[in-house]
This record gives sequence, structure tokens and C-alpha cells, in this order.
Amino acid sequence: MTPHRRAFVAGALGLATVPTLAKATVPMTKFQVLEAVIAAWKKQDVEGVLAHVTDDIVWRNSGGFAPAIRGKAAMRQALTAMAAKIKTNAWRIFDYAENDHRLFMEGVDEFWFHTGEHIAIPYAGSLEFRGELIREWREYFDGRLSIAMKNGEPLSDEVKEMIGRPVAR
Repeated sequence: MTPHRRAFVAGALGLATVPTLAKATVPMTKFQVLEAVIAAWKKQDVEGVLAHVTDDIVWRNSGGFAPAIRGKAAMRQALTAMAAKIKTNAWRIFDYAENDHRLFMEGVDEFWFHTGEHIAIPYAGSLEFRGELIREWREYFDGRLSIAMKNGEPLSDEVKEMIGRPVAR
């Protein structure tokens, strides 16, 4: 029986009908979107990360050392290459602020390569959103720290202090 016919029959029989209520969905906050991205990346789930970005994403992940990665296909390629090198990661956010279209964040991108190298890069960044999807991703950090750590230098006391803070909730 179709929904319209059910309503007609119920009305003819004097029965009350209750409209079906669509489940209301509460939009995710910008920080919740970032948390979903982080959770996916901790599992090296490239498609899980990409589910939260627009097709025309602009990802400035080099702190200005290299050109932006443009488009979801290019981001997929970059993330897949990174995932192949990384054994584990402990990406954390310490502080953030958001408005209707942007999330500002401060955190650490910390990971261990299959080769045993340990990298911990304190950074700040900005995510610009279109709806619930990230449209532009900018990260700002000192690339010299990454180079030094890749060359075997230990974490400085300053970096240890910067990355030893509690995570945002």
C-alpha cells in the first residue's frame, strides 16, 4: 500500500495519522571534522581523510617550501606516498578556534617512519570550509626542524616543551 493510500484509508476509517519525521542531523563543528580527519589518518585511511575535503581542495602542507597540492586526486597521491613511509603517527591538536567557515589550529605532526626516524613538527594551520568539507588547508611550520630530525638530530628541549601540552577537547 502506498503512503498516500494509507493516509486515505486511515482518514476514511477515522484513524489519526502520524507523519514520519525525518531524522534531523546536527552539522559537525569544524573541529569535529578535523577530529575525523585525524582519526582516519592515524589509521592511514587515505579515503577516510579525503571524505572530508572538496574535489578542488588546495593543500598547502609544506609551509611554503613546495607548491600547493591541488585537487583530491593529487592529495590522494601525496597521502598514499606518505602512508607508505609512515609506520605510526601521533598527530595532535593543542588549541583551536573556529567560525562559520574557518578553523585555526595549533598542534604537532609527529610520526615514526618504517626506517625508525622520529619526526615531531610543531605547527599552526588554517582550514577553510565549504559546508562541512575542507576547501583549503594551510600549514605553517619551520621546515628546518623536519630536515634536522631527518638528519638524526634529537628533539630539542624547546620542541619537547611545545609538543608536550595537553590535546584540545
